[in-house]
Amino acid sequence: MEKSMTSKRIFGLITALFWLLFAGLIALDSTHADGSRVEPPLIALGSGQAASGGHCSGR
Repeated sequence: MEKSMTSKRIFGLITALFWLLFAGLIALDSTHADGSRVEPPLIALGSGQAASGGHCSGR
């Protein structure tokens, strides 16, 4: 029983460290972002707007 409890505690610790690191990287990335980019709509369904290229065309 004791080995099972130890492995569960280690797994929980690793999981918590992963999510803390993940959240830290997201926060770091958002602080260094220059702002949002204006991109064409992926799909212009019924908006009256024609799509002006692919998602990554930069137009």
